[in-house]
Amino acid sequence: MPTRMTDYSPDFDTLEKMEWAFSKGDVAYISKVLKGRPSIILRIHGVCMLADMKREDAIPALARALREDPSPLVRHEAAFAMGQLEFKSGVPSLLEAMAKDESVLVRHESAVALGSIGDERARPGLMTALEDVDEDVRLSAEVALADLEFLKRLRTKTEMQPLAETG
Repeated sequence: MPTRMTDYSPDFDTLEKMEWAFSKGDVAYISKVLKGRPSIILRIHGVCMLADMKREDAIPALARALREDPSPLVRHEAAFAMGQLEFKSGVPSLLEAMAKDESVLVRHESAVALGSIGDERARPGLMTALEDVDEDVRLSAEVALADLEFLKRLRTKTEMQPLAETG
């Protein structure tokens, strides 16, 4: 028996306004839409738009979605977006989600995002996540720790190389 699709047509006006705001780089408008908890479609679009803006001032709205959205899919997208943006200001929210979110999907993606960001402040939380009840979260934490180690070695190697003399 086919599943009945939800009618999202009332969302078209809001989506059009969101697209306009995106074209203008209006983080505040998209953040306001997310706060109003529209349909899941609009919330996911909003999170993706914030990521595509590639601006650090989007982190508070993404962190709020990661912390407060009722849908694990939206929270997952928020964690993914924060990892793609790679701003260190996202680390505290990702650590909290990795440690406390009820969804395996969100804990896993938060660990992956922390590895992408590469901030050493994540190391203790990632070490704790190696003990998570879910194997995928544990493996994601292991990969993130390997990313941190790689970045640490790369920084050390770069710092040890003498600067090239200028002509």
